[in-house]
Amino acid sequence: MVSAPGSPAAAAGPTALEAELFLLAGAVPDPELPVVTLAELGVLRAVRVSAPGTAQAAVHVELTPTYTGCPAVEAMSSDIERVLHDRGMARVSVEKVLSPAWSTDDISAEGRRKLAESGIAPPRPHGPAEPVPLSLAIRCPHCGSTDTELLSRFSSTACKALRRCTACREPFDHFKEL
Repeated sequence: MVSAPGSPAAAAGPTALEAELFLLAGAVPDPELPVVTLAELGVLRAVRVSAPGTAQAAVHVELTPTYTGCPAVEAMSSDIERVLHDRGMARVSVEKVLSPAWSTDDISAEGRRKLAESGIAPPRPHGPAEPVPLSLAIRCPHCGSTDTELLSRFSSTACKALRRCTACREPFDHFKEL
């Protein structure tokens, strides 16, 4: 089984096929944030192959949504199934796994970089024992100023807020810390 780095299951040691399928599934772009992949977003948790090399070979994928009501999970699942079917895997199942819960700390450094480059302020990383601060100094992805204001707690998706930089006056999305 291949699992996301740092997860308890990651120590089991994947087969070459599982590692390949994890890379393929992980390269699927997020349907709501296509600048990042599912692996960079940290929602792809595991890929297991049972009975590899046989007609009964089956792939089981574990996916953790950014929040329990995330409407993008169905599109993510369909995209993963399509990519793995294209690879020749006839039996693919995608399971929504809610524990452990997804956190913005699961976003990779590359994912944070890509969010910022696309004009979305990435969430600030924090350690597992650290609470999320109530007042955030959100850096504008356009000019770098921290002089920003909240326009709406919800933006194009529930996991983002709409902010405006008071220095450059540009609006931008901010990926909320969870």
